[in-house]
Amino acid sequence: MSKFNISEITPRRSPALFLLALTAVLWSLGGLLIKLVDWNPVAIAGTRSLIAAVLILFFIKKPDFRFTFLKFAASFVYAATVITFVAATKLTTAANAIVLQYTAPIYVAILGAVFLREKVRWYDIITIAAVFLGMLLFFIDKLSAGGMLGNILGIISGIFFALVALLLKLQKDDSPLDRIFWGNVMTALIALPFMFQSVPDARSLMGIGLLGIFQLGFSYILFSVAIKNVSALEAVLIPVIEPVLNPIWVALVVHEVPGFYSILGGSLVLTIITARCIYTYYLSKRGELHRNKKEIAA
Repeated sequence: MSKFNISEITPRRSPALFLLALTAVLWSLGGLLIKLVDWNPVAIAGTRSLIAAVLILFFIKKPDFRFTFLKFAASFVYAATVITFVAATKLTTAANAIVLQYTAPIYVAILGAVFLREKVRWYDIITIAAVFLGMLLFFIDKLSAGGMLGNILGIISGIFFALVALLLKLQKDDSPLDRIFWGNVMTALIALPFMFQSVPDARSLMGIGLLGIFQLGFSYILFSVAIKNVSALEAVLIPVIEPVLNPIWVALVVHEVPGFYSILGGSLVLTIITARCIYTYYLSKRGELHRNKKEIAA
């Protein structure tokens, strides 16, 4: 029997769109499943990543053991991203945690300007100002000390997520799924001591299994297949399903509803970032058309 090679899967565009949408739905289950698991947040993140790493290893067969500083740094920052996100989801509302992490493109613009000397344009400045205004609205709602800490961790998770994007941008030749694999391995190693502090109950074990297999592992496998066969705009817009559905699942099952100002702030953040992505896509296509015309004229 020949070995399965994920690179051989080349779905047509319509199936790819479905896979990408399914990926976003699976990602959106994270808030609900994390809420249902009664265990230490670091242990949840580590065990989820351990299960996901085993599943991803089954598909990639041979991970790349060539380690560089950038690869190690990307794995560590990935681990920091998922650990702080799980902790934020436990401490604040699932809506706050996911939307605050979703602010990552703003930090990418800021960090890109500082470290990669990328130009910050007028629409970046407007987006940054609008997103920070939206983030401030999260802190107007009456929060417990834990909720306040959860919001802060959500912001930190977004910053780490931005660092992951920047570090991966510097490693264009590596396989995306291989990077995700090593990031999950790093998360599991960091969380290992926390896994032995207590034993979760049966419901929590089931929740962790679903998190590792479907919400993280299987979803990234689907994403790696779908992303090759969709447009850049579709790759940006369809994953917006995640921060929209995430709090809906939690509200339906756990009956956790974010405050009015959090809903207002979250709507502002999602709208402005999505609008920026659409506009930058439009600019890139217009620039590509202009270059093609110049080449034809020449």
